[in-house]
Amino acid sequence: MMAHTAISVQPAMVVTTNNAMLNQWNSGVCDCCEDMGICCCGFWCPYCLMCRTSEEFGECLCLPLLEMCFGGILPPVTLAVRSSMRERFHIKGSIQDDCCVVTFCTVCVWCQMARELKARRHSLVVINPAVNPVHQHPQAFNQPLQPINPAYQ
Repeated sequence: MMAHTAISVQPAMVVTTNNAMLNQWNSGVCDCCEDMGICCCGFWCPYCLMCRTSEEFGECLCLPLLEMCFGGILPPVTLAVRSSMRERFHIKGSIQDDCCVVTFCTVCVWCQMARELKARRHSLVVINPAVNPVHQHPQAFNQPLQPINPAYQ
């Protein structure tokens, strides 16, 4: 009798290194100069920044381009992504706050969201205990005790 193959893998645990980041934005809406790369991208090519940030957040790369078609006084895609990011990261705020900043500082909001994703990406520590897969040889059940007749093969 042989044993089945058994593989045991423990899931990884993600821990943030800064607990203060859990309840608030990493930077303010008007802190564009904190990261000059993001600031310049937002100033010179805002749709490039919007598309890249949207993709890094896990949304469709082209989602912000819909704002050109359906945008108006209140940019709906920016509002949706910002409120979704706020909810996902448990950041304090309200939809009213989101509406105000999105209406008056759309590009600054995208810069803030890009900085937030960058800060959260760099502040995560992945703890993965040593994985020791247990391998055993396959076990055959109900095997005949006699050799199989070669005529049947």
